[in-house]
Amino acid sequence: MGDLAIVVGLGNPGPQYERTRHNVGFMVVDVLAERAGTKFSAHKKSGADIAEARLGDRKVVIAKPRSFMNVSGQPVAALARFFSASADDLIVVHDELDLDFGVIRLKQGGGEGGHNGLRSISSALTTKDYLRTRIGIGRPPGRMDPASYVLKPFSAEERKTLGVLCEEGADAVELLLAVGLEAAQNKLH
Repeated sequence: MGDLAIVVGLGNPGPQYERTRHNVGFMVVDVLAERAGTKFSAHKKSGADIAEARLGDRKVVIAKPRSFMNVSGQPVAALARFFSASADDLIVVHDELDLDFGVIRLKQGGGEGGHNGLRSISSALTTKDYLRTRIGIGRPPGRMDPASYVLKPFSAEERKTLGVLCEEGADAVELLLAVGLEAAQNKLH
């Protein structure tokens, strides 16, 4: 791990997507930026909104791509190039259908599990070996298409604890930055 880390929250731009399940990555990085007392501003070279901060003893660039989720690879790769960051210095925070709502897991590399945002990032970076903070949103009920499920707002029941989930997601990112993947996984899982 280098001195600088890039923490990317995934989501879709625009008010109609703001409170949807697919945007939980944005929600978590908003908490990180708020904690660090910093604001997002446009980073023209990458096509992302970024906020620079120190989290623990690391310099961190917190980012939200301005593109749609399924093409977020371009801005993420541009950020990695601009800040000379390797896959080990990149943490992607994203929604995860394969985890129950409220469960948070950390991992490095692996498959994309049908997540188009991750697929786009892996393709643009030509590696899957970046770090991931997976925020569980649960599976769609009945026969609902996962693609429509992720674009729906959280249920009334989920909204009661969504704020806590986003705080815990931010805690997981800070833990990962502070102690590294293995130690953070041991503590969290």
